[in-house]
Amino acid sequence: MNLTDEEKIELLRIARNSITSTVNGEGLPEVEPKTENLKTPCGAFVTITINDSLRGCIGYVEPVKSLAETVNEVAAKSALEDPRFPPVEPYELDKIEIEISVLSPLTRVKSVDEIKVGENGIMIKRGWRRGLLLPQVAIEHNLTREEFLEHTCLKAGLPPDCWKDKETEIYIFTAIVFKESDFKQKTGEGV
Repeated sequence: MNLTDEEKIELLRIARNSITSTVNGEGLPEVEPKTENLKTPCGAFVTITINDSLRGCIGYVEPVKSLAETVNEVAAKSALEDPRFPPVEPYELDKIEIEISVLSPLTRVKSVDEIKVGENGIMIKRGWRRGLLLPQVAIEHNLTREEFLEHTCLKAGLPPDCWKDKETEIYIFTAIVFKESDFKQKTGEGV
């Protein structure tokens, strides 16, 4: 999938409206996808940061809803339901930065050599446990392929070297990643 700048801006608006509405106790807003891309079922994650520090990140790996509906739902969940953080408070709304990662379908790898650090995200699955790290995590933390695999195992609640076990399933995906500040810099105004 290729997204136009207009579609990216629309998704960022959807995420911002969802977060603002739900944090203020108004419930999840309705969305009407305007383009075929936004109507297409697709996995996506919404990441919320304040001053470059993670404040929430939740998403759907599988394409269970339209891209617009997915972003609408996971934006609210990122703000209110990420178990690692307290819910976003209304006073924080002006401080948050929203980043969206639109995921390609998952592909199971036969060899870890197929993983391109910085280009691929990873999902590790073993039994009922699974962990996922987005492609940008490896870049942000300057991780090697092995470190990226280890961190993904830990995210799944598994030993860091579980990726070496043949019982562990490893999947890769790519993502279209964009955030509000990408467009503020280009247009000089907010999304």
